[in-house]
Amino acid sequence: MDKRIEVSGDLGSFEVSIENIHQESFLNIYKIQFSSEQIAELNTITLNWQISANDIKGVWTTNVLHEKRLRADWEAPSVQSRVSVEAPVLTLFSNSDINVQTFACSDAINTIQLEAPIREEDNLIYCKVTLFKEKMPVCKFYKMELRIDSRPIHFSQALRGVSEWWESFERLKPMDVFEYSKVPLYSTWYSFHQSLDPKVLLEECKIGKELGNKLIVIDDGWQTNDSNRGYDYTGDWEPERLTNLKSFSDEVHALGMKVMLWYSVPFCGIKSKAYQKFKGKFLTENHRWAPVFDPRYPEVRAYLTDKYVTALQTWDLDGFKLDFIDDFKVYPETVLTKENGRDFSSVNEAVYQLMTQISEGLLAVKPDILIEFRQKYIGPAMRKFGNMFRAFDCPNDALTNRLRTTDVKLICGSSAVHSDMYTWHASEKVEIAALQITSILFSVPQLSVRLKSIAEDVKRMIGFYTEYWMNNREILLEGNFIPHAPLANYPLLSSSKDNKIIIGVYENMIVEIESEFQYIDLVNGKMSEQIAFEAMDDLGNCNVKIFNCMGDLDWESIESFDEGVHTLEVPANGMICIQRAES
Repeated sequence: MDKRIEVSGDLGSFEVSIENIHQESFLNIYKIQFSSEQIAELNTITLNWQISANDIKGVWTTNVLHEKRLRADWEAPSVQSRVSVEAPVLTLFSNSDINVQTFACSDAINTIQLEAPIREEDNLIYCKVTLFKEKMPVCKFYKMELRIDSRPIHFSQALRGVSEWWESFERLKPMDVFEYSKVPLYSTWYSFHQSLDPKVLLEECKIGKELGNKLIVIDDGWQTNDSNRGYDYTGDWEPERLTNLKSFSDEVHALGMKVMLWYSVPFCGIKSKAYQKFKGKFLTENHRWAPVFDPRYPEVRAYLTDKYVTALQTWDLDGFKLDFIDDFKVYPETVLTKENGRDFSSVNEAVYQLMTQISEGLLAVKPDILIEFRQKYIGPAMRKFGNMFRAFDCPNDALTNRLRTTDVKLICGSSAVHSDMYTWHASEKVEIAALQITSILFSVPQLSVRLKSIAEDVKRMIGFYTEYWMNNREILLEGNFIPHAPLANYPLLSSSKDNKIIIGVYENMIVEIESEFQYIDLVNGKMSEQIAFEAMDDLGNCNVKIFNCMGDLDWESIESFDEGVHTLEVPANGMICIQRAES
């Protein structure tokens, strides 16, 4: 056993072994095994180790959002993950955003709790990984790997290393990402909610296509005439409101756009025929919205898979927005046994099997199928079943959208990270509306406003930034992405590739610019009309163009930027494009 890691808790009949299977400078991977001679229940066990709190400023996990501060040991734990919620990783970062320690687990299926609080008595960080807190099926053997990275690198680079490590496990190998996983899209949710009319939606598609959108997501409401924002009629998935989905799909395709359809996967409404059919095969009937299917029954998994495969074939769809998967969980009344027709005792393993069947069934029909998941189910296990990962709902909240897209992006590798649908109040002026899109430029933009009724200047703004995004998509999605100052809500984001860097500036601050890039775009994602930057060395002669948020050229000049601080006037949510003279 490695002396760094202590094991606490009741082992019962199990023995535990900890072996260091990968050791290099500041990076270690441990294989941790529990074994018993007889089948037995695994009790709650915690792996513990301590590090100095020297130069530790904050904690990053997938669930902290606005509050990435260091917590005391008498506060709530940091993150709890399972197959359909969060991810088993935690990062401690310094005052310079440098990784102090990042630890992650290979088991992304079962429930694991990670925390790293500070103890005030000794100023040590007490790192903990708690296993089997949620009851596990009886077994003889359990194993996982624990990766501890203490390399002094930017915290985002440490998280990318974890993402690549997860991808090396067969059970966590990500789904392929296709062209239409990474295109600007239009969603019906915030703009129409459940009040969907196919003729109106086709008009929106025509306008959206002109503005650069290449895909429409038909959200909740297509399946029912009920407009109470509830889920009593989920489960049958027979279109009542959009009665001719094949015709609608054909018309959207004729416009040159793709079509995705929304489903709430776990819910089986009490007014559905499916509720009567599957009575007794629910994880709970006491959910605030609707009974929750129990995926441990093979007939439940087959039913749900068939619903999506049949829809794909019948209506010629291009993808699915599969929602509420995080509601597949253990409820107080859930019996964790494999009996009465259940072929799994573990809910988490059954969810993994359900999503395997769904993704394999859809891929067999359409090899470039699009599948969107929403935060919180953004962990490495879910990347195996989806290729579009959207920030959790934050309507008209540009700051939170920036935070959420950034946090998801840090662990999602090559999977396409999407913004929550950006929207705004109809009376807001164009510069304020533009905040919604400049804040999410480093993710795939999803739009949800009624396009037919918006002002002409707002249309121009959407068109300008959507075209800019498409022209720079490889840099924004696949470049070297660096989020700055996580405790300050990422006031600066940058992504670079080859000879170009794009920097999003969201607070009044001095931006450092290196001379290694020939093309430098500074997006003024704020309402103040100035950007200050420090040339870290002489940038030489530069062609400078400044645009407002609608893409109008506001100013152009040849300027010389020597080493030091410079300021430029730029309209709110406009952009500075600097092209350095070739040396």
